Amino acid sequence: MTTQSRDLNGLKALVTGATSGLGRAIAFQLARDGADVIVHGRDAARGKQTVDEIQLQSGSAHFVGIDLGDAASIAGFAKEVGDIDILVNNAGFAVYGPTETFALASFDAMFAANVRAPFLLVAAFAPGMVARGTGSVINISSMAGRLGLAGGAAYGATKAALASFTQAWAAEYSPRGIRVNAVAPGPIYTRPEARELFDSLGATTAMKRAADPPEIAEVVAFLASPRASYMTGAIVAVDGGRTAI
Repeated sequence: MTTQSRDLNGLKALVTGATSGLGRAIAFQLARDGADVIVHGRDAARGKQTVDEIQLQSGSAHFVGIDLGDAASIAGFAKEVGDIDILVNNAGFAVYGPTETFALASFDAMFAANVRAPFLLVAAFAPGMVARGTGSVINISSMAGRLGLAGGAAYGATKAALASFTQAWAAEYSPRGIRVNAVAPGPIYTRPEARELFDSLGATTAMKRAADPPEIAEVVAFLASPRASYMTGAIVAVDGGRTAI
């Protein structure tokens, strides 16, 4: 169940990877709370569908498409988007496999999307936030950044990097008005065809289930809002207790 607080009225949010899964749920929640949401993705059709559904619920949104794995495109993307108040670094993907046979191309592509892109986006958007003396950055990390998962060395390292970014950027930018936090989810029911996988991962948590995307989106929206005004540098586990047991 999602709530509607409307405490993001007048704020502009960019959610990367917002045309499906968790990113889509985050975009919907921020719009419900009053933000003007920039829906980022690579699939224009899914982007239009997401925007249309947000607008049907009286929310404000528009789509901007770009491949964040292409570093050269990010500066132009930032210029097109303009100043924002909230940045949610959600876009990314996972490839699992044994270290000794892991494809270098997959390794490089994952780090480009999951690590380099958030770094370049903060570099592009943080100066505007600093100039206005306010802003919120939320990085989507993962329990995989804290736990040892067989076959997950490369993916887990990308998510651990986001946790490290969160703390370093809090030290760098919070004295100038920007709050930087991370959410570290556990398993999430994002793909119906992978229900069995999520059920098996969910069974390892203290709550014995995976999360629904809106449950994670609620925490992201809280961190983006004035309700979290004294939170920065936090890495919030939303993993059903998996990292606690």
